[in-house]
Amino acid sequence: MKHVTGLLLVCLLTGASLAIAAPAPARAPQESDWNKMRTVINAQLEAFRRDDANAAYSLAAPEIRSLFRTPGEFMRMVRTGYKAVYRPRSVRFLHHFMVAGQPVQPLEIMTAEDQLIVAYYVMQRQRDGSWKIAGCSLKGAAATSV
Repeated sequence: MKHVTGLLLVCLLTGASLAIAAPAPARAPQESDWNKMRTVINAQLEAFRRDDANAAYSLAAPEIRSLFRTPGEFMRMVRTGYKAVYRPRSVRFLHHFMVAGQPVQPLEIMTAEDQLIVAYYVMQRQRDGSWKIAGCSLKGAAATSV
């Protein structure tokens, strides 16, 4: 399963939807970096819960922000195309990994409709050492909550 997931992400990362991810970071992320990445993802999820478009937009990588001219446009895209992360019922971080030099932090999300979704967050280290969200791909699981 891990190999299939990795292969899926390689395909996604080389595709147009996530091709905006930055070049490989100069050094591999340390556990402290993964903790910072989870903090960024949690902060964006919380911003979505509060409908705080400015905060959510600020946590996206520059390439993502360039695709959406305003925080409002970004939030409209999230509300319509990424409802699972916009209003999750619950979230659980899964084991992180690297694909094509990019850090990927998967999350298991239970939606308000009791659908199990895995969100693959591609993270990008900024010049100042901070982390931003460079992409998110959602994959439905073959399970529902009972």
